[in-house]
Amino acid sequence: MTEARRIVVKVGSSSLTTASGGLDADRVDALVDVLAKVRSGGEKEVVLVSSGAIAAGLAPLGLTRRPKDLARQQAAASVGQGLLVARYTASFARYGVRVGQVLLTTDDTSRRSHYRNAYRTLDQLLAMGAVPVVNENDTVATDEIRFGDNDRLAALVAHLVRADLLVLLSDVDGLYDGDPSKPGTSRIEEVRGPEDLEGIEIGSAGKAGVGTGGMVTKVEAARIAAAAGIPVVLTSASRAADALAGRDTGTYFRRTGRRSADRLLWLAHASTPQGALILDEGAVRAVVDGRKSLLPAGIAAVEGDFSAGDPVELRDAASGRPVARGLVNFDAKEIPQLLGRSTRELAKELGPAYEREVVHRDDLVVLQA
Repeated sequence: MTEARRIVVKVGSSSLTTASGGLDADRVDALVDVLAKVRSGGEKEVVLVSSGAIAAGLAPLGLTRRPKDLARQQAAASVGQGLLVARYTASFARYGVRVGQVLLTTDDTSRRSHYRNAYRTLDQLLAMGAVPVVNENDTVATDEIRFGDNDRLAALVAHLVRADLLVLLSDVDGLYDGDPSKPGTSRIEEVRGPEDLEGIEIGSAGKAGVGTGGMVTKVEAARIAAAAGIPVVLTSASRAADALAGRDTGTYFRRTGRRSADRLLWLAHASTPQGALILDEGAVRAVVDGRKSLLPAGIAAVEGDFSAGDPVELRDAASGRPVARGLVNFDAKEIPQLLGRSTRELAKELGPAYEREVVHRDDLVVLQA
């Protein structure tokens, strides 16, 4: 942890705002004090993934609580995002540090060219000495606005920027083997793999007072990052300095895997399938076991209304379960005429544009069983 050079820090809404909604300047300044100190020597870089836009926009719009309908959530995010970045800008300015706002959607970062652009932007901000402040683009997001309080986004950003460490800050000081508000529970100091969490009941949103995401999304984010080769520390915002200094605090998730192809992590964990392709037995074997592209001959049926370039599920016709996810090369309305036919036959009848894969193996990720 102390040797980590590039660090992603995620902080939740409940660690930044007052009980009535609106930003708590003292809390923001306390976090910035820690982050500025970490990067003061010039050897470490920090990317901040910050929730709080919706919460910050409640009071200015006269809302007493987070609205349930999407339109008002987006309106609050539109007002609050500017206030959030302005607060960070002023707080970091005390140390002569600039910040750069980066708003992401999952669609942007699962497509190849957009993914490269996101990486270049973040990498250049860091190279120029700025602190990127990342958030989801809640003003236009739909499913993404309920993406897990930015926990999963933080794991994916850590992978995107090739971070050495991910720190998830909550309002509890780690993962417990039960409800931390009840006596007899204890903090889990280290998680070496999924087996260490067997039999542990992890609280959902609201149970442990950890904002809208809850501990479930934080553990899931830690699992994603650890599987991608990035160690994770989960602790409270008040103990951020201890976590970044490598002192004993929170819960430490060890790496469980190696870095995978960049976009495929986003495709597996961040994309929202717009439809499904139903695969016969031979196609399932080719895709799952052979890591081959999906050809028209192996598709038995198509579901949904999607366009070329959209993410789709690949399902086993026999079991109905999704076995892979990929970016499709054809519109949904084009695929029925391709079903069960060879690419050579299709090229001869429909033209050379149809002599290609429905989903190329470079745009395909096999899902864990």
